[in-house]
Amino acid sequence: MNRRRTRKSVITLCAAAVAGLTLAGGAWAHAIVSPPGAKAKALQQFTRAVPTEKENLTTTKFELVVPEGFAIDSFEPAPDGWKRQVQSTGSGEEAVVQKVSWTGGSVPTGQDAVFRFNASTGGSKTYTFDVRQTYSDGSLVDWNGPESSDDPAPRVEGIGSFGGGTSVVSTVALVVGALGVLLGLVALVGGRRSLT
Repeated sequence: MNRRRTRKSVITLCAAAVAGLTLAGGAWAHAIVSPPGAKAKALQQFTRAVPTEKENLTTTKFELVVPEGFAIDSFEPAPDGWKRQVQSTGSGEEAVVQKVSWTGGSVPTGQDAVFRFNASTGGSKTYTFDVRQTYSDGSLVDWNGPESSDDPAPRVEGIGSFGGGTSVVSTVALVVGALGVLLGLVALVGGRRSLT
């Protein structure tokens, strides 16, 4: 009887951990700019990814509106077939990127378009991006809503130091949840062995 209770407890723990990961990771299917947290005023690489979610269509264009205080320094070459167009104010070293468009490619259903660039945040605050996605049938998805919406805007948290912040807490929660699932599965497999 004790083994059954233990096994039931492990299964319940695993289910709870998986549910927690699913809720915490719900934004994974959305447009993202990562990492979600970045040390303020430090140049680093960011990745912009947007999924093609509509069946039997491809994504043919992306636009990224850069929030004030988020400074893009340079871009990684665009993937084959894609062309990048940058709108900025100023010139040379003083140029401030305001909007970036990628066109000419084709991303099928269930895949993400991934583009990388080097940038820095100007301070400790949340930077919210607007992303516009165009599909092969001409339909548009504006990723500019609140976090609770179906089309949330990508966000990056500028962090003065990595001692705290909501993005860091979310990342720690995901890691702890993943470890919980792993430990639960190990305990479940170990429990099966001891029953035989």
